[in-house]
Amino acid sequence: MRYGGDNRSRLLVVTLIVTSLFLITLDLRGVSIVTGLRHGAQSAMAPFQRAASTALSPVGNFFSDVTHLGRTRAQLKKLEDQNSLLRKSIIRNKDLATEVKQLKSVLDLSGKAEYKIVNARIISQGTSASFSQSITIDVGANLHVTRDMTVICGDGLVGVVKEVYSSSALVMLVSDPEFHVGARIAGSQEIGILNGEGTDVGTLQLLASQSSIKVGDILLARGSVNGKPFVPGVPIGVVTSIPNSAGSVSQMAKVRYFVHLHALGIVAVVLKPPATDPRDSLVPIKPTPIPTPTVTIFVTPSSISSTPSPSVSQTSK
Repeated sequence: MRYGGDNRSRLLVVTLIVTSLFLITLDLRGVSIVTGLRHGAQSAMAPFQRAASTALSPVGNFFSDVTHLGRTRAQLKKLEDQNSLLRKSIIRNKDLATEVKQLKSVLDLSGKAEYKIVNARIISQGTSASFSQSITIDVGANLHVTRDMTVICGDGLVGVVKEVYSSSALVMLVSDPEFHVGARIAGSQEIGILNGEGTDVGTLQLLASQSSIKVGDILLARGSVNGKPFVPGVPIGVVTSIPNSAGSVSQMAKVRYFVHLHALGIVAVVLKPPATDPRDSLVPIKPTPIPTPTVTIFVTPSSISSTPSPSVSQTSK
């Protein structure tokens, strides 16, 4: 029995070898039956391949998504950093543009009045131990700044230097309740004392009991001896109202400051007053309105035709 089984095994092996050699020979000679068998085998396996691909594709997509997610997060972080830098750059450019504008205006004002000045940047603003409304500037004794010097900006009077340090100074603002300055009305030259009220409006007390002051009058600094604490001619503000005070010895008026005290960036300290009083030369010039042309059409009868003919008249407002 054992020898019979061995013979059958040997016969099966020989048969498989012969069949393989036969199929290889046919394949080498290009017999189409082999190609058909190959295509048939592929067609039979195709559904299994598609099923395997469908089953494994979510796994492949998952690992692919994980890889892309890490890359996308890095790109988003890079874009966020770039956006932050751009925002900071835009803000910085706006600040620089504002400072350049303020610097130009203060140079124009001081140049017209012939003030000798030193420019300063405001480094802090608020209250101090001595004053309720003040600013700190980045110039001091290092640039020859001393106490009781006038501080201006392009719009007019800002305040007066009260404390001086090596490279900074404390300035009391014109709006501080302790602030007082001699003032005069442009044109009429009537004089008075302007007092701070803690807001953007001060109170003017005229020295004369009878005055021709009116709403819209411009107030200028009268000036002090040797230009300290105030140089002459600096614009202060405009009269907005004149309260009626029955029985008062002197007339009062409310004055709105020209300077926007909470929007300051660049100011200047007047180191030396002008040789001559600028008088009213620093009064702000009101912009002249540009005339707007208008066209009016008049219809007049024509002697040649029965159809009315229009005539055009151009005027300016």
